[in-house]
Amino acid sequence: MADLFDNATKDIPDAPRPLADRLRPKTLGEVIGQEQVLGPEAPLGVMLKAGSLGSLIFWGPPGVGKTTIARLLADETDLHFVQISAIFTGVPELRKVFEAAKLRRQNGQGTLLFVDEIHRFNKAQQDGFLPHMEDGTILLVGATTENPSFELNAAVLSRSQVLVLTRLDLADLERLAQRAEKELDRPLPLTGPAREALLEMADGDGRALLNLIEQVMAWGLDAKIGTEDLGTRLMRRAVNYDKSGDEHYNLISALHKSVRGSDPDAALYWFARMLTGGEDPRFLGRRLTRMAVEDIGLADPQAQRVCLDAWETYERLGSPEGELALSQAVIYLALAPKSNANYVAYKAAMKAAKKTGSEPPPKHILNAPTKLMEDQGYGAGYAYDHDAPDGFSGQDYFPDEMKRGVYYVPVERGFERELKKRTDYFANLRRKRR
Repeated sequence: MADLFDNATKDIPDAPRPLADRLRPKTLGEVIGQEQVLGPEAPLGVMLKAGSLGSLIFWGPPGVGKTTIARLLADETDLHFVQISAIFTGVPELRKVFEAAKLRRQNGQGTLLFVDEIHRFNKAQQDGFLPHMEDGTILLVGATTENPSFELNAAVLSRSQVLVLTRLDLADLERLAQRAEKELDRPLPLTGPAREALLEMADGDGRALLNLIEQVMAWGLDAKIGTEDLGTRLMRRAVNYDKSGDEHYNLISALHKSVRGSDPDAALYWFARMLTGGEDPRFLGRRLTRMAVEDIGLADPQAQRVCLDAWETYERLGSPEGELALSQAVIYLALAPKSNANYVAYKAAMKAAKKTGSEPPPKHILNAPTKLMEDQGYGAGYAYDHDAPDGFSGQDYFPDEMKRGVYYVPVERGFERELKKRTDYFANLRRKRR
């Protein structure tokens, strides 16, 4: 299996063993990182101390020890460990797994069923776990890289505790590197900066780091090499980014909030993260335009035009030159005055429209193209604003049975300062004319 510390080859004494396999922890105490779930006062620590382990869902990125922890939990609780992958397992295989677990239970042994990529099972397949979880045939431990709230059935979630496993930080990766050096009985042939660069290349993935270390050690170098030589010899690990998964939505959220927070440097960083992950620049152009109308609006009407121009420039130039126009829009949006007055006004108007959707317009603002309509009072009493003093009649244009609403409330920022003066001016005139 592709787990960080999987034991697929332990029964073959003479088989070559990858470094990740050789460094697999033997106990939970040897696991590097994840103290937030494994510590004495953390969820798993408390469960094990109480001798009451329930079904679990491990949610986290690749290479952080999800399978390892599940296997060690089985050892700690004397449960038989069974591992399946949702990618390769269908309904017939699941039936066999459940039947075997029932036989074990009859013989006095429980089963910890570890399901890798559990989010890839459909609703019906996930429902199939429920009766076996409820009667104690299996203790389910699922692993997923996707948000369980969106990918797993509510019934499965209600019977499980979701534990979040996080990327290994640089300190964790350094400990893992030191453990690898001890196992290989020689230090990495890297200068200090190159060693740090190697840890960064792993991008929080312990399995990836051990694979990189194996490659470096295989070079058989006697002298230490620096960052430049390391970069020449070793390809950087591909960025963890799924354009249809959690990371996609997390990063666009980070970009949007950085723009809203008027932080151009953070906004550029998240923009660059999405591009390096392979995001479609057209998607970014669309989202930047959305930010312009949602978070800047009429505080700077030019912002929307800047985004549309940047989007069009990308279409004309293509990659990689076109991305520069989009980054220019990112900076402009981050530094523009902010207002969500239009966004709030739109939502309030939509709410009012849904509530009073059958109210007709007042007759004085309706045209009367026929004699019948004129007899019915259509257009009667309409005041032509251009003939009124100041070009403003102050008439009411809301439905007769509806109280006048106030939806647009401009802020005292950017161009909306001027718009606020105008709304206040017309509000005062309206009161006088009435």
